[in-house]
Parts: sequence; C-alpha cells; structure tokens
Amino acid sequence: MAPFSALDQSHIWSVSHVEAPERITSAWIDEQLASTYKRCGIRPGLLESVAGITARRWWSADTTFDEAAALAGARALEQAGVAPDEVDLLISTSVSKHHLEPSVACAVHHRLGLSATCTNYDLGNACLGFVNAMTIASMAIATGQARVVLIVDGEGSRQVQTETIARLSSDATTVADVFEQFASLTIGSGAAAMVMGAPRDGSHAFVGSMTRAATKHHELCVGDLQGMRTDTAALLETGLELAQQTFTDAIEAGWQWRDCDRYVLHQVSKVHTTKLCELLSIDQSLVPLSYPEFGNIGPAALPYTLSTIAPELATGDRVLLMGIGSGLNCSMAELVW
Repeated sequence: MAPFSALDQSHIWSVSHVEAPERITSAWIDEQLASTYKRCGIRPGLLESVAGITARRWWSADTTFDEAAALAGARALEQAGVAPDEVDLLISTSVSKHHLEPSVACAVHHRLGLSATCTNYDLGNACLGFVNAMTIASMAIATGQARVVLIVDGEGSRQVQTETIARLSSDATTVADVFEQFASLTIGSGAAAMVMGAPRDGSHAFVGSMTRAATKHHELCVGDLQGMRTDTAALLETGLELAQQTFTDAIEAGWQWRDCDRYVLHQVSKVHTTKLCELLSIDQSLVPLSYPEFGNIGPAALPYTLSTIAPELATGDRVLLMGIGSGLNCSMAELVW
C-alpha cells in the first residue's frame, strides 16, 4: 500500500504492558531436551548463544489469552484516564486463540465492561497485527468513525512449548525436526495495549506508516497452538530483503527515517536484530531490546517494548516501529512522542 499519513490527527494516549508471571529459562528447555540434543549431536545452549534469548515468560495454566489481553487493556485505559463506556472501537490482535469463534475481542469487550455501542473485532496478521491495528485506528479517528480506540493483545507460549518439548523428546526426532521447530522455543508470553484518540495534552502523534508484502513466502513459517514449523534461514533472508525494500521505499517517498531517535523493532532474536540494523545502517544503541528476557511475544512484542521505554522518551522524540511478520509482510510506523 502507499504510505499512510495520519496528518497528526490521531495520537497515542497510553501504551501499557503486562508481564506474565512464570520465568522459563532457555537453560531449563535445554535440560528437557538434553537426551535429544545428545543423540542428534546438537550443541546445547543455541537458544541463548545464537538467538540471544535467556528466558521467556509463561502465564499460569488457567490464564486465558483474552484475560491477559484484558489486563493490559484495563491498564491502558487507566493510564489514559478513559472510562470503559468511552471506547468506540476495540481491536484485538492476538495470534493466540483458544478457539476459532467467537473472536477474542468479544471476551475482552465483556471483561472490560465496554458499552454495547463499542464496535469490536479481531485483526490477525501474524506478528504485525498490532501495528496494522494502529493504522486502522488512525484512519477511524481521522475520518470521524471513532473518537477513542483501544487495541489489545495477549499472547501465551506455555502450550506450544510444552507440546514442542514433548514432541522433540521422541526417540524418532531428527536434527531436521529440531531446527524446523526451533522457533517454537523462542516465543514468549505477555500482553500489551494502547489507547488512541485525537490530539490532547501529553499525547503522542501517530505520523504514518508504510507496508509491503512478499506473500510468495507464506509457507516459510506456519504455526498453531501445537507447534510452529519454520524454515529459519529462508525466513531470515527473505524477511530482511522485504524490510530493506520497505525502508528504501519509505525513504524515496520522503520519510525521514534514517535519523529517528529510537527504533523499536519486532523482537525476534539476536541474529535478526543485528542483521537488520547492519542492513539498514541503524545504530544498535538506539534499539531497545526485550527478547533476551522475554522472547518473541508475537504481535505484542512491539507495543510491549515501546511500553517499557515510554518513561525514557522525551517530548519530540521520533520513534520508528519496525516489524516483519509471517506471510511475509512488513510494516513500519513513525511516532512523535
């Protein structure tokens, strides 16, 4: 799509995150798979040494994805000083779902006590759902379709990782099986939410976004609650190519993204972050990291990381959100704090 510009009509009123309570270390996962690694000749420690992920979080076994999303949503509403009955549009971007229908948004809407007039729906686009929702929210605000928009996301990795560990513990597991399912072990749990509306004191401008697609690669990463099958090398290579195309097209269209104050990347791994920064000549000191301690929290990763650094941002700081999602799609969005 062509660059979308909000023309400074839509702002972020608050952004929040909720940390899942159980810390699961990569060392613990290595211990569970020790016999498989030994039999397959795989060196333990790859999750930490290569992916750069020391730990990730799990929700308790009885915590639902909509409950996690609602926790973050309630926190965002409180921070924004917005009552539940003031929300006109609720968008849930959770990849994690217990069932195909009804939508996660329905359960979140109920948990938060939003009004009957509040439109609510799910928006799914792998790890880009939240950024896409920000663009849609901006369009709704700019065109007068909504005054207050709440975006929520709750992700959980307990089930996919316990099932992946059990599957890889089989005596029939091969080296290829381990690396095809390696990405399943890098994901994490957490929740994030954002309130958007018209400009007001203390709010932060959503300037606009750019999106590019390379959907011929839609089979490189396919997942569900049981596991995820990934061609890691090909996904990295093609994802970086798409990110470079998106960034280059944005620069040629007039976006000044080479000199932003902070770059909030989708949190995948050490390899992904390093290579993307090298490719786009981004100073890594300007890139906050959450993946080492929290893993890849899917579409929650970008707002989660943004929320963790929000207290450090100064008025006028330019922040570029950058994400690549399975499919493949790439979205980048500029904020002015």
